[in-house]
Amino acid sequence: MINPSLLQLVALLSLYIGRVFCLSVSIPVSAPSTAPTIAPDLLSLSIEQDRWTDWSGTTSRNSFFVNTLNNLVKLTGVPPRIRIGADSEDHTNFNPNVQFSQVTFPAPSATKPYQEASHVVVGDGYYQTAQFLPPNTHVTWGVNFKSNNMTATFLQAQSIFKAFSSKTIANANIILDGIEIGNRQFAVHHIIFAPSLAEYVQRWTTFATNITEIPSNLTTKFWAGAFASSSRSTTGFSPQGLIASGILSTDTGARITTMSQHHYSGSFCTGSGGLLQNLMTKNTIQGNLTFFKSDITATKAKGLDYVMGETNSYSCHGAPGVSDTAGAAIWMLDYALFGSQIGIARMYFHAGVGYKYNLLQPATLTRSTLDGTTLETPLPPHIQPQYYGAIVAAEAIGHSGATRAVELSINDTFTSGYAFYDGDKLARAVLINSQAFLTNATTARTSTPITLNFTDSNAPTNMTVKRLFIPHADSTSGLTWGGQTYETTNGKVSGTLSTTKANVSEGISMQETEIVLLSFQ
Repeated sequence: MINPSLLQLVALLSLYIGRVFCLSVSIPVSAPSTAPTIAPDLLSLSIEQDRWTDWSGTTSRNSFFVNTLNNLVKLTGVPPRIRIGADSEDHTNFNPNVQFSQVTFPAPSATKPYQEASHVVVGDGYYQTAQFLPPNTHVTWGVNFKSNNMTATFLQAQSIFKAFSSKTIANANIILDGIEIGNRQFAVHHIIFAPSLAEYVQRWTTFATNITEIPSNLTTKFWAGAFASSSRSTTGFSPQGLIASGILSTDTGARITTMSQHHYSGSFCTGSGGLLQNLMTKNTIQGNLTFFKSDITATKAKGLDYVMGETNSYSCHGAPGVSDTAGAAIWMLDYALFGSQIGIARMYFHAGVGYKYNLLQPATLTRSTLDGTTLETPLPPHIQPQYYGAIVAAEAIGHSGATRAVELSINDTFTSGYAFYDGDKLARAVLINSQAFLTNATTARTSTPITLNFTDSNAPTNMTVKRLFIPHADSTSGLTWGGQTYETTNGKVSGTLSTTKANVSEGISMQETEIVLLSFQ
C-alpha cells in the first residue's frame, strides 16, 4: 500500500516541477473590449502633511524630490498626483503670522521612529510651496475636520485657494484637484464624533458649505469618504452609504468628484510583523482589492472617480524587513495594476519622512527607520526599492495618454501579467514573478521558462526584453532596471541601459522575484 503522505509529496513535486519548467501565457494581440483605459498617473503619492515642506522645500525646491517625480514625467508625460494630508491634517491649525509651519511631535518609538505630529500650525507660505512641484501636477489638500473647529478649517481652505490662485502656481498649471475634509476619522472602527452616517453627512455638509463660500476664482471640488474600512452597504460608512444618503444631490455634494478609500494590506501598529511572501502573493493582493468591488461599481455608476486615497503595505508606517524591501516593489506593481482592472482610477501610496514603506526618503534622516536609534552617520535623501515599482509601471503605461491594459490569465500562484495597448494595438506586457527568493535561501534560485501565445492573427515576431534585477526579495538596495540604477545622490537614473532583443517564439525565462517588461515590434 502506498503511503498517503508520499502521494501528497509526489503531487506537490509535480505541481512545483510543472510551474518551474512549463508556463504558458496567452496575450491578446488586440485590446479586449473590456480592457480599461489606464491613467498615466495611476501610481500617485499621498504625503503626510506635517513635514510637507521637507518634501517641497520652503524658499527653493527640494531638487531630489522633484528629480524623482520628473523621472516619472519622462516616462508617462505627466507627474504623479499628490494628496497632502493624512493623520496630521486633523492636527493642523492656521496662523497668518507663521511663515511656513510650526510642528510638535511625540517622542519617537521603536515601532514608529518618525511619529505623526501632534500639533501643526501653518501659514500662507506653507501652501505656496506647491509652486515647487513639477508643472501640471494635480494636488488634493486635506483640512482639519477632527477638531470640529470651523474657523480653523475655513482659514486653511482660504489659504489653499489663495496659493493656487497665485500667478506662480497658476502659470505652472499646478492644479488643485480637490479639498479633502478630514482624514478617515469616520471609518467603521474609528468614529470620532459622528455616531451615525447621517450625522457625518450633516457635519461634512456644513463644513463643505462654508468652504464653498470662500471668495475664489477656483471651482471648489471635494474628495469624500476617506474611510479606513467599508461596510459595503447603503446604510453604513461606505461610498454606497454616502450615495444612498443623498449627499450628491445637495449643492455641496454636487461638487464631489472623487470617492476615496483608505486601505493597507496589514498592520504594524503594535509591532506585529508580516511575512514578505504573504504580501507579495497574487491571491492576497487580489483578495484585498476585490473586497471593494461593490463600492467601486456604485461610485463609477455616479460618474465619480474611485481612488485609493491613502494606501500602502502595512499601516503605521510599514513593517521592517517587509515594507522597505524589494519584495514591496513587486507587491506595489501588481497591486496597482490589478486595481486598475477593477475600476480604481488611481492609487495614492502614502509616505512620510522616515516611514519604512516610502518610495523615497526626501530629507536627511538622523534616526534609524527600523528602531528609532540615532544613526552614527546621517542618511541623505535616497530612493527605496518600492520606487522601482513606480518606474516599471510608468514605462509600461507609457505616454500615449490613451493606454489600455488587461490582466493576463496565468494559471500560476506566483506569476502575474498585464498587457498594454496603444489604442487597440498591443505594445507591451509586464510579467511579475512574486515567489520570494530570500537572502537566507538554502536552495538555488529557480527560473521558469515561459511560452508566449497570441490569441489573434498578426502576432508580433520580435520583442525587446527589459528586466528589473532584484538581488533578493528582502534586499533594501542593489536593484537595477535594465542595468540602470536610481540609487543615486540626485535621484536621477545612472548607468548604461541594458536590454535584449528576442524572437517572440523563443519565449523568455523568469527568475524568482523578478519583473520583466516586453516591448513588441
